[in-house]
Amino acid sequence: MSTPSSRPHNVADVIPTPEAIRAAVAAQRGMVERLFSTLAAGSQGHPGIMRDTYGPGENFGHAVMVEAATAAGLAVRTDAAANTYATWRGADAAAPAILMGSHLDSVPHGGNFDGAAGVIAGLVTIAALRELGLQPRCDVTVMGVRAEESVWFQVSYIGSRSALGTLPEGALEATRIDTGRSLADHMRDCGGDPEALRRGVRALDPRQVRAFLEVHIEQAPSLFEAGFPIAICTGIPGNFRYPDARIVGRHDHVGTPRRFRRDAAMAGMALAHAMDEIWAAQEAAGTQIAITFGRFHTDAEMHGLTTVPGEFHFSLDVRAYDEAVLAGLEAQMHEAIGRIEAQRNVTFELGQRASAAVGPVDAGIKTALTDASDRLGIRSMPLGSPASHDSAAFAAAGVPVAMLFVRNEHGSHNPKEAMEIDDFMDAAAVMAVWVADNIGVADGTR
Repeated sequence: MSTPSSRPHNVADVIPTPEAIRAAVAAQRGMVERLFSTLAAGSQGHPGIMRDTYGPGENFGHAVMVEAATAAGLAVRTDAAANTYATWRGADAAAPAILMGSHLDSVPHGGNFDGAAGVIAGLVTIAALRELGLQPRCDVTVMGVRAEESVWFQVSYIGSRSALGTLPEGALEATRIDTGRSLADHMRDCGGDPEALRRGVRALDPRQVRAFLEVHIEQAPSLFEAGFPIAICTGIPGNFRYPDARIVGRHDHVGTPRRFRRDAAMAGMALAHAMDEIWAAQEAAGTQIAITFGRFHTDAEMHGLTTVPGEFHFSLDVRAYDEAVLAGLEAQMHEAIGRIEAQRNVTFELGQRASAAVGPVDAGIKTALTDASDRLGIRSMPLGSPASHDSAAFAAAGVPVAMLFVRNEHGSHNPKEAMEIDDFMDAAAVMAVWVADNIGVADGTR
């Protein structure tokens, strides 16, 4: 990353043109390619990427961020959840800060760009604006967020909600799927302080955050299909989840007649069919939702070719862009379960419920990002996020948020994540224009 220019301010320096900002962003391409390459080489998952949450892989990602930020002369710190912050200091320490960033963990055998793109875009934005000689009034911070990928501990937004003081009660006792050790233990191993979180310590006061901006690859190839390099996010879905649900019936001989059976697997199939019918009806009505059975299996200790399954396990994730829609979907799910229990003579044990609030994007920032894209001559389209993001945790805490999506041909959460650096640089340029317009300058706020 380049060091800031020492030339004196003049009018052109204070208010750089969009073209000047885009050129300054483009000059950071070498740093971008180097950082993505370093992250990929150091977190191989064979196949894909393995930046495991609160483990060696995620730690490596944060170390790469710290090295880049320190070399650039940014102020680096961590918090009780081991999130990383790299700050370009503003002239007014009391002014609400602008935050940019995303997460640095991955799903098992994921891709190199999911999450990391947001951190690198933030570093690029700061480097470009410093190169232009700007001095902000407010702090401008890149946040490397811990533990966004809920697959590891089955808790959403661990790092961002820890920083904001909104981590759900009991989350620190959640166990990692592969180690069986608690979140608190893993956090402590990575330099965090779970006891401070239990005491209610928070690193970020939402009132002191001007905005949180996140660049992210798209999760489904909507931009690739439509032929646009970037999109301006219109909303982030909320969800309700049942990570460890099961159905209890009775193990029987394979020849047992249907009327005597308490077949847990068939009950699971019936619920999946009912939820898919609900999804189809919502889609036909023009309401965008998503329903996923991530785990769906019989009991490996008991199942066999000649045994009627008496136990069935599943996980369920339901997401939508409206809290009322989510509530209605959950009510329909419970109605379906009641019918299936009566028809199949089984019992559903849904276990612990988890949820995340809908994340509305700030209308003003969304409009300004669209305008910045137009001013730069970068083609963009509006796009609702199909996935959850840390931005939603910030929005739930009252922080204005916005997101930019980058074209990705093969979807995310897989080793084939695809992102053209040209598209990424376009997204970074759009974000940099907004930041330049909103940081104020040391000799007067615009």
